[in-house]
Amino acid sequence: MTLKTCIAQLNFVVGDMQGNAQKIIDCAKQAYADGVRLVLTPELSICGYAAEDLFLRSSFIQACDDALKTVTQALVGLKGLHVVVGHPVGNDARTKSVSIQRRFNMASVLSEGQVVAQYAKRELPNYQVFDERRYFTPGEKPCVFEVEGIRIGLLICEDAWFETPAADSKAAGAQLLAVINASPFHVGKGDEREQAMRARVQQTGLPLVYAHLVGGQDEVVFEGRSFALAADGAVVGRAQSFEVQDFTVDMQTSSAGLVLSADIAEEGSLEGDLWHALVLGVRDYIGKNGFPGALLGLSGGIDSALVLAIAVDAIGADKVRAVMMPSPYTAEISWVDAREMAKRMQVRYDEVSIVPEFEAFLASLKSDFEGTALDTTEENIQARIRGTMLMALSNKFGSIVLTTGNKSEMATGYCTLYGDMAGGFAVIKDVAKTLVFQLARWRNLHNPYGTCEHPIPERIITRPPSAELRPDQKDQDSLPPYEVLDEIVSRFMENDQSPEEIIAAGMPADAVAQVTRLIRLNEYKRRQSPVGIRVTHRSFGKDWRYPITNKFRS
Repeated sequence: MTLKTCIAQLNFVVGDMQGNAQKIIDCAKQAYADGVRLVLTPELSICGYAAEDLFLRSSFIQACDDALKTVTQALVGLKGLHVVVGHPVGNDARTKSVSIQRRFNMASVLSEGQVVAQYAKRELPNYQVFDERRYFTPGEKPCVFEVEGIRIGLLICEDAWFETPAADSKAAGAQLLAVINASPFHVGKGDEREQAMRARVQQTGLPLVYAHLVGGQDEVVFEGRSFALAADGAVVGRAQSFEVQDFTVDMQTSSAGLVLSADIAEEGSLEGDLWHALVLGVRDYIGKNGFPGALLGLSGGIDSALVLAIAVDAIGADKVRAVMMPSPYTAEISWVDAREMAKRMQVRYDEVSIVPEFEAFLASLKSDFEGTALDTTEENIQARIRGTMLMALSNKFGSIVLTTGNKSEMATGYCTLYGDMAGGFAVIKDVAKTLVFQLARWRNLHNPYGTCEHPIPERIITRPPSAELRPDQKDQDSLPPYEVLDEIVSRFMENDQSPEEIIAAGMPADAVAQVTRLIRLNEYKRRQSPVGIRVTHRSFGKDWRYPITNKFRS
């Protein structure tokens, strides 16, 4: 007996239930014509992941119910086809103070116009960016259904990270574990998933298929990379990462059990995966929200250069505008390098001096500032003028402003509130400065989207970083070397190590004290920063929730 299975690695839009339903229908019909009899769609495919507090609206759940009916009816006449669809179901009992969930994260098995089986997710993640206990109540029972004589145990994402749901599926007669997922990307997450699923295979002795979502949704990115594991845990199939794909897995029964086979896509490099994640995050944020294009301040420095290259790869040079806004302290080489990069990337490029506005500000504040020394106040005025100009262009023409601050700057507050932080989407918010340089060098060696060879002038990468807000300014005048700074941020912010532990690991005590102090002091800034793409296991987003007002210092 042979069962041909399609993993519908699709890109859904949160809240577009009818559009999502049509994608499922189109995929199912094409798969059926190709001989497929089992189609697996990702977790919550009907509504998209994650819909957050939309789940609390009864009208949203009703729209999901209607879309599910649309898919179900569209499958009438497709004899023998089974399609697994993820969707929310149910409601809650609520007062202004208490909400009791009676809502489930559900997977329904559809066949020939009927719902033939249903499974409610049992393990509800409530950590990092996940908040599923806010919306759902856990299921209790396994679900095993049969297609072409093969008994399939259905699991939803987090279920497969625990032993009990898989064990219950096997006890209920499953010959195969089918896991539908919406698992956000971070560096190394693909390997983590395969390892975790290998543990389930080794535990149960059953082969496994893993159907994963692809696409960007606000701060998170889903990279696809669906896969299949043999009963011994070996990878026998892997879909492309960061691409929509109808991924086919063939299943053949034998005396020894099920034998799975499929194409195996190559694994990407750290830098390559990061680049594709950032590009996909930008493309989907701009596209799904209907912006006609993007604009950014191009300074001649490494951060804005990197964001420009990402933006062009994401949406094309014709939809990107770069604006150089020189101040009295802008070096000549910054002009030269900004012009050169804009020319290489073939984007619209404008130069708008902020000198007249800066002088006007200083004149207006002259009496108040009399007798005081120049300091960060005057530096921040320059940044805020630039932010105001970019937002004015955004308001007038509709393009979204992409901010260019990196994670190191977000951590330490080396950025200006209402200045360079002003914008709609923070592309490299979760990319440390040392990684910014890595990505720039990687992009100069690779042209994955065919937009431009070697886009970033070498001097932008090699010159010492500077905000250029005062004469001869260098980042390292105010901050530890980025290699040290980023290591401290990683240990303290991403991994919750104490200052004492970080010092014991070899980091300089004065640098540890400085960086951890700056992280604590600048929470108020980060709360007001734009949403940005999460690429590490902990970003300054939903999985960082620290009080602004607090006196804890360890």
